[in-house]
Amino acid sequence: MDEKKVRILNMLQTEIPLTERPFLEIGKKLNITEETVIQIVKELKNNGLIRRIGGIFDSKNLGYHTVLCALRVLKENLDEVVKVINRYEGVTHNYERDNYYNVWFTITAKSEKEIEEFLEELKDTLKIEEILKLPAEKVFKINAVFKVKE
Repeated sequence: MDEKKVRILNMLQTEIPLTERPFLEIGKKLNITEETVIQIVKELKNNGLIRRIGGIFDSKNLGYHTVLCALRVLKENLDEVVKVINRYEGVTHNYERDNYYNVWFTITAKSEKEIEEFLEELKDTLKIEEILKLPAEKVFKINAVFKVKE
């Protein structure tokens, strides 16, 4: 990966400008055009190196409910289950683990009832062995930054 891509990935994680045109500001710092930054970001997204760019909000203070879920999914159903989960707009951090509970995701919704309905729909329509709900008892703020190197 070339130096521009590495620098853009690192900047997006730690210093994205809160301006109307953040890619213009990034471009200025790197001596490249806004269009070049946008093109590189699109390429990185298309290649799967960037999944999402967005803010992180304190959902509880905004009146939302969040829960970490762990699922026991048969390997032959894994792709279908993941596709269905990923279609739900409140799902984040969806990933597979090499564990008894092999699919983990976080879901945020306007109410606990909405979360329950989504999980019941998953259980009813897909072949999910087991769902474990793990609501947060204490919030820990971690700063996960993945330094990209050339």
